[in-house]
Amino acid sequence: QVQLVESGGGLVQAGGSLRLSCAASGSIRAINTMAWYRQAPGKQRELVAVASSGGLPTYSDSVKGRFTISRDNAKNTVYLQMNNLKPEDTAVYVCNAHLLAVSSLSFQYTWGQGTQVTVSS
Repeated sequence: QVQLVESGGGLVQAGGSLRLSCAASGSIRAINTMAWYRQAPGKQRELVAVASSGGLPTYSDSVKGRFTISRDNAKNTVYLQMNNLKPEDTAVYVCNAHLLAVSSLSFQYTWGQGTQVTVSS
């Protein structure tokens, strides 16, 4: 069974940094895109950053210039380096991967459980 496991969340003061990790495990044949979403209380889920298997990463305007997404394809892992954090970055950050499992005939979107990021002012 394929699963995504996030780590690296926590409490940080405004202006600080955190690095999130998301590792995909299980019987995986291929991974297309890996992405980070976030959801703050009372708000809709927001796409933060996307790392495709090829091409440049994309970011939401709210994090552009502060966050960097990267991938280690050998480890099926995606990272999100978050710098100059702001209180409005407080949210549950959830990893998503568009992947092909060994047991599947098509690519499917798989979600992690999420990791809490809290930025204090």
